[in-house]
Amino acid sequence: MQTELYNIRSITINFKLYNFVCQHFNSVRTYFSDELSDDGNYNFLSDGQQFKKYCRNNSCDNNLEKINSACLQLFNAFFGDYNAFKDNAKKNIDVVYYIIIWLSHMLNLKQDNGINKLNDFYTKHIKTNTHYNNKIYGVNVYNYYKEIIDQKRDLLNMNNNIISNFYKAFKSLCEMYSVFDGRTSNCKKICSKDANQFVEKYKELNGDSNNTDNSPYRKILSILLADYNNLKNKCKDAQDIDFSTFPEISTPQIAIKGPEQSSDQKSAQNSEQRFEQNSDVTSSSSSIVSKLIPVLSIFGAIAFFLGISYKRKAKKYKEENESLINYSEYDD
Repeated sequence: MQTELYNIRSITINFKLYNFVCQHFNSVRTYFSDELSDDGNYNFLSDGQQFKKYCRNNSCDNNLEKINSACLQLFNAFFGDYNAFKDNAKKNIDVVYYIIIWLSHMLNLKQDNGINKLNDFYTKHIKTNTHYNNKIYGVNVYNYYKEIIDQKRDLLNMNNNIISNFYKAFKSLCEMYSVFDGRTSNCKKICSKDANQFVEKYKELNGDSNNTDNSPYRKILSILLADYNNLKNKCKDAQDIDFSTFPEISTPQIAIKGPEQSSDQKSAQNSEQRFEQNSDVTSSSSSIVSKLIPVLSIFGAIAFFLGISYKRKAKKYKEENESLINYSEYDD
């Protein structure tokens, strides 16, 4: 089955905006590392003053509050005022996919936080959090951060292990954009090693069994591919590089695996199959009967006419016998 990529954006993230996006993710990593420290804990690289204002009483007391505060910092950077919200929420809502990828990665670094799906985090830290529900006036498309997230609810039921797999590809792409920095003279620096690393990771993601039709997984793949192609095409006119060193990402044919079914769904499906089988048997029996009826009718008609013929012959034979007997008596 051919993999189809979603055309989910009427306006792709331009270079200036994408650099803007990557700069803010890099800024967050400056204060809150995306890797655990040597002792296996989350690693604030400074006092985290930028994040504390999003924590209760300006104090992030646990890991989830730290992660949530950094997440809010990203939302505030992209959608924090009228102009940013108006531009990004309407034109480039896909920035939210990258925030969610980052969030999933951070949650997945430690498995003991009680968060298996983003919906768990959403319920505990987003749904009733005032920072996500503060209205931004003057904007009609979306009014607050939570409303933007609600448009991506299909992602929230995915396992963190699945979404976090996109983080390496996203980070690699961001690094290429940062090196590029809008200048084709920098294309040579990213056209081989970095591009190949991204493409290899993308192919790995594309071959995953979660890449099914109409899935949020495939939506994320299409966003990554579109942003990679934007950069690749921007470097097409660079004079000092061999453009062929930018590897192509073809659309491979993959085996599509459907979503996992629950026991109730499987039971319902089995019942339907049994019903269909019984229907087939009934239909088959009906078909046989319908075919036998005209055959039996023909045999019945033949038997009927044979019976009439037999009776006529018997009657005629009887009359002839009686005639012979009478004739014999007459001769006597």
